[in-house]
Amino acid sequence: MPLSTYGVLKGTVLGHLRNADDDHYQMLVDAGGVMNRIAVNVKSSAPNAPSTVLFQTVSALPAAFTAGLLALPAGYRKLPRVAGGLAIDYVRGGVVKPKSMKPVPPDAPGVDNDLKDKVEAATLKAIATPGAQVFAFGAKWGPEKTRADQYFQFKPGNGIHDIHMNQGNSAPYTGDNGTWQDGALVFGYPGKAGAAWTWRAFFFAFQSQSFRTDDKGHPVGK
Repeated sequence: MPLSTYGVLKGTVLGHLRNADDDHYQMLVDAGGVMNRIAVNVKSSAPNAPSTVLFQTVSALPAAFTAGLLALPAGYRKLPRVAGGLAIDYVRGGVVKPKSMKPVPPDAPGVDNDLKDKVEAATLKAIATPGAQVFAFGAKWGPEKTRADQYFQFKPGNGIHDIHMNQGNSAPYTGDNGTWQDGALVFGYPGKAGAAWTWRAFFFAFQSQSFRTDDKGHPVGK
């Protein structure tokens, strides 16, 4: 079954946790007055495959896409899983270049050489830039009315995860496959004195996934 809650969360970054766990980078976001957590995978737990995640970042995005993002109200919006809208597809969309995706470790000594470094730099810039927005594409969870968030302790728990390619999976994750439902993390920074916005988009995929998929998102080879 494709992701039933695929969509995009738009909000303002309030905080972050680099080392909350080994597999994710956690972000606290105010999305229209509702607290949310963005959980970004920086490590894969897929069996029989490397744990290092494939990664690509771009700063040039289609104008129609960024205009659509800015027009969104703050909060979560479920997206139609079709071409021509805001939904993302790594294989069919044209923005992601699968051959340009390279394995990047989750954490390593040094500067700007691992996924936590790269996400953290964009996150800190968003916190420091008035009016900056983050857009997380993935699967929503919550509201968990009886539970506080496990990391930031706000209640009810809300958030978005699966911020990575969501097709080309083999067992045991074939149930998550679908087209036009891939995850991404996009930061928008307003320019000074009315200058144009600048953008930074992050795309993630697991080495266990295939970039050759059928019309249901199932793999047809590596």
